[in-house]
This record gives sequence, C-alpha cells and structure tokens, in this order.
Amino acid sequence: MEHFIWDVDPILISFGSLEVRWYGFLFALNFLVGLKIMEWIYKREKKDPKDLDTLMIYMIIGTAVGARLVHTLFYEPAYYLEHPLEILMIWKAGLASHGALAGILIAIYLYAKRYNESYIWLLSRITIPGALAAGSVRIANLFNSEILGKPSDVPWAIIFKKVDMIPRHPVQIYEALAYFSIFVMLVTVYRKVDRDFATKLLPGLFLITLFCARFMLEFTKTRQAMYSLDIPFSTGQLLSIPFIIVGIIFVILAFKSKTNLKKL
Repeated sequence: MEHFIWDVDPILISFGSLEVRWYGFLFALNFLVGLKIMEWIYKREKKDPKDLDTLMIYMIIGTAVGARLVHTLFYEPAYYLEHPLEILMIWKAGLASHGALAGILIAIYLYAKRYNESYIWLLSRITIPGALAAGSVRIANLFNSEILGKPSDVPWAIIFKKVDMIPRHPVQIYEALAYFSIFVMLVTVYRKVDRDFATKLLPGLFLITLFCARFMLEFTKTRQAMYSLDIPFSTGQLLSIPFIIVGIIFVILAFKSKTNLKKL
C-alpha cells in the first residue's frame, strides 16, 4: 500500500540567515485571529475592545512562559537540568500545550485582578479563540514533522520523510480536527445560551472536550517525554486528567446554578 509522503519544508520564508518558520507564523497568527474574535465578543457585549491590547500582552507572555516551563519540567527535565540556560531559549523546539493553558489561566487572573475585570467572564470568552489556537498549533506541528503518531497501516497513514519512512497515524491532523470542532461547538453554545449561563458553562465544556480528545488521541502518539513511566498512560494523558476534573466541576456548578435560579 502506498502512503502519502509528507516532506514539507518547515521554513516558510528565509532572508539570508533570518528564517520565518511555519510554526512561528501560525503561532503569531493565532494571537491576531484570537484578537479579532475577542473584539467581536467585546462589541457584542458592549465592552470596549481597546482593553484587549493589554490583555493580549499578558496572554502572550503567559503562553510562552507556561508552555516552555512545563515542557522543560515534565518532558525533558534531565536535559534542561544539564543545560539550564536553554530554558530561556523559547524559540527552540519545546512548548507544551498544558503549560500554555496554565500560563494563560495565570495571566488572565493577574490581568483581571489588576484591571478589576471578572476573571470567570474573561476565562469563558477566551476559550473560544483558545480552541481555534489549539488546532492551529497542531497544524504547525505537522509542518515541523513533530508530535508523531505511532506506526500504522491505515490507508490515511502518513510518511514523515524528514523523520523516517514509516507510515504513521497523522495525529496532528486528528487533534487539529478535534480542536476545530470544539471551536465550532463553543461558538454555537455562546450564541445560543444566555450570557450568564455561557460564562459559567464555557470553561467546563472547553476543558472536558479538549482534554478528553487529547487523552484519547495520546494512544495513537509516540511517547514525547524523554523518560518512560511504568504505567500505561503518557505524560500528556496524566497532565490532562486534572484539567478534565476541573472541567467537570465547572459544568456541574453551571447547571446547578441554573437549576437553583429556576427554583427561585
């Protein structure tokens, strides 16, 4: 059986020694698209979009720092203990999505506290561009020929020529499709339910659907951590479990509060 061969150059444009990679381009594009989505939400809810400039700065810093630290601490701790200065080199490979989310959660909290905004309101709205960004990052991983799937003979398996000639699950595409679907679901829920309920419900829906998808698709991935665990679950799956639990709590509280309001 012939399989599709992926041999795309991860470099989008080069100017002498300066390179613009697909990963960096899509990473930056995520924030621009996310800003436009948040502007739409702010205008829809009669809030001033000018406030978003400062919020985006907080989120960019939180994303970069959180993603880098979790990768170095949970995926390659031995290497970075020997090369601690490389932790600061965020332009090198090594960003963890779980860390990006943790960094965003902290960044939103700090912003909300400083500017007297509602943390839960901001958090619920950020989930919408967040799901879209998660899918875009996996497309970026595809361009980098990284986050590889396990060897497979399924008809849609892909050979990543820059890595080896083994057909593999295109897990980057699996995840991207899952996250883009979650984005559509979140937008639909946001537009259909009343805003107070959306504020309470969206964070839970985001956490449950995104990290359940991540947990299940990890079974088709090669192990990313440089160390191995004597359990059937990967580091990515273990890091997903707390987010799923928090998501379930959010959803239960959201529906419980709605039920209580009806009783009143």
